[in-house]
Amino acid sequence: MVRNIWQRSLAWIKENNTVLAVLVGIFLFDHITKVLAFFYLPDEPIKLLPFFHLTYVENTGAAFGMMRNGNFLLIFVMLAIIAYIIWSWRELCSYGKLVKWGSVFILAGALGNLYDRITLGFVVDFLDFRVWPVFNVADSFITVGGCMFVLSLFMQRGKKREEK
Repeated sequence: MVRNIWQRSLAWIKENNTVLAVLVGIFLFDHITKVLAFFYLPDEPIKLLPFFHLTYVENTGAAFGMMRNGNFLLIFVMLAIIAYIIWSWRELCSYGKLVKWGSVFILAGALGNLYDRITLGFVVDFLDFRVWPVFNVADSFITVGGCMFVLSLFMQRGKKREEK
């Protein structure tokens, strides 16, 4: 049984090496930017453009300041999302490239933020456009992945209308 799981895992890796490379690349990019922010950003925001600052924030909650100090619950939620994507991988891929790559983006972002929550007890945020709460690279990929899902739904809905 263990040998069968190992063989299936190796076959999956061979089939999905581009997916894994993108996933690892996003995770590392997110992690490196957070490490740089953690060690090098001062307490005061750094103004790069009139509408964009680098502002170091230790986020113990979810997006937009919801669920402050909800780290344990958010770890559980992220683990559930990660497990769902992995468990449903073949089905998600069957819906097309937008859903497949949206899943990769969401998975990479969730893994990046999960790593912070487990190792630091908070998520490092630092991208500040001054019109919404401070966020990070992982949050960006989660958002883009979610938008890819929604776009895919609209495209499929349009195809169904054309078929009628």
